[in-house]
Amino acid sequence: MADFIEIAQQFIQFYYSTFDADRKNLAALYREPSMLTFESAPVRGVTGIIEKLVSLPFQKITHEVTTLDAQPSNETGGILVMVTGALLVDEEQRPMKYTQVFQLLPADGSYFVFNDVFKLIYG
Repeated sequence: MADFIEIAQQFIQFYYSTFDADRKNLAALYREPSMLTFESAPVRGVTGIIEKLVSLPFQKITHEVTTLDAQPSNETGGILVMVTGALLVDEEQRPMKYTQVFQLLPADGSYFVFNDVFKLIYG
């Protein structure tokens, strides 16, 4: 039971530390059938996803994870991961709250992001 939770925790730590350091290095985590929906705007495929992430209008970002929940998602070993947290962007002092959901699928002895949905939480 703990395996999928441990994998989710390791994935989230790696994903956000890579995102915060250099977003283009996230390309290895996606595949051509992968899909990102960022603030209701869907993008499919590695190139489109990385172009979207790199084009975001900030230079510096720090993700602070508040909660992480994970569940096995299918019989082939997929993992559904839901995160809530806060973003510190550039020199902004007030963090923005967000939620993000990942569907991880196994491939080649590891996992890749099949689905990625990101939303800021306003209010």
